[in-house]
Amino acid sequence: MGVKVAVAGGGSTYTPELVEGFVRRADRLPVDELVLLDIDPERLEIVGGVAGRMLERAGYGARLHLSADAEEAVDGASFVIVQLRVGGQAARLLDETIPPRFGCVGQETTGPGGFAKGLRTIPVVLDLAELTARRGAPGAWIVDFTNPTGMVTQALLDEGHRALGLCNVAINLQRHFASRFGVEPERVELEHVGLNHLSWERAIRVDGIDRLPELLGSSLDELAREADLPPELIAAIGAIPSYYLRYYYLMNEILEHQKSGPTRAEEVIEIETRLLEMYRDPALAEKPALLERRGGAYYSEAAAQLVASLVAGTGDVQVLNVRNGGAIPNLADDDVVEVAARVDRDGAHPIPVGPLSDDMLGLVEHAKAYERLTIRAATSGDRALALKALLSNPLVPDYPTASALLDAILDANREHLPRFGA
Repeated sequence: MGVKVAVAGGGSTYTPELVEGFVRRADRLPVDELVLLDIDPERLEIVGGVAGRMLERAGYGARLHLSADAEEAVDGASFVIVQLRVGGQAARLLDETIPPRFGCVGQETTGPGGFAKGLRTIPVVLDLAELTARRGAPGAWIVDFTNPTGMVTQALLDEGHRALGLCNVAINLQRHFASRFGVEPERVELEHVGLNHLSWERAIRVDGIDRLPELLGSSLDELAREADLPPELIAAIGAIPSYYLRYYYLMNEILEHQKSGPTRAEEVIEIETRLLEMYRDPALAEKPALLERRGGAYYSEAAAQLVASLVAGTGDVQVLNVRNGGAIPNLADDDVVEVAARVDRDGAHPIPVGPLSDDMLGLVEHAKAYERLTIRAATSGDRALALKALLSNPLVPDYPTASALLDAILDANREHLPRFGA
């Protein structure tokens, strides 16, 4: 018996990635109905068109339905995949350009930009989850790919929803190291620890043997170039930091770099314009190569693998955002962390690892306190809580900066923050 999958933000240019992933797993993932939900009718029609052609070419049996009605979309759905962006790329551009005016990193998921995105996104996703709880299939899953993923997943689980968070950072690293060692990706297991966009690889096991010490000894300079971090820093840590750690470790250098050149938001806007034009082509029935530059590499693999594993109960191991539950022993059990987990029909079960070192722990606990405060601010519209959240962000230096930044963020995002008043 097949399932119904609803994709919130179905007009996203990422959607062909997701469709490709479903098609490649037709044997494990019998989808009866795929619903693309979006509030932008033009994008929905364009993206829905290429999605339909991809499904038809592959002979995939799922019925495709396009909808602007959330109740209709989630009605009876077993999975609701969330890949929406409240305010679109215009809001992202604000997230990347407002913070540098106050001497802070401008980035869409970390620092003040991630804070702004969290305020906009959390209430919308929670409303969608409440609707799913009422109208979805019994035991329906929320699969969140919307950033800031860890924070959104924390909010969902704290409200009692059946949810898992998904990011493509770990699967990209797994594929990268599989290629380096000349093996199939399934033979590479990462000891990935931390929070979403605040994580480290403490082991890279190939057929059960940790190859990280070998890499740190023989390929340190190459690893440093890939991570865009000093080799001495990586050697001192003894682990490979995710790309996003450079915003914390090299904050002033990043700020100087952001003073010149286009923002990532501007680059993405240009890429999306080109992608949507390509998607209009009635002959296009496959994912275009340009989509790789959009930033969602292997998203289809990660998302489709997760849904397929939940349906088939095959016990696949995947890095996800889940309740800690003791997996990282020196973090709270109810913290949402990003670790490897074994996935079956009952959900994702995090695989225990050793405690975080003091340098990792200090940064993770700092960021987690900020996340929890931001969730409370987003759901309440309490300005005092929002100020404390922003002041607690590891990338905000002091109270005067936090106060001025908050005023600018609330003013620029007024349309998307009704809880904070007019």
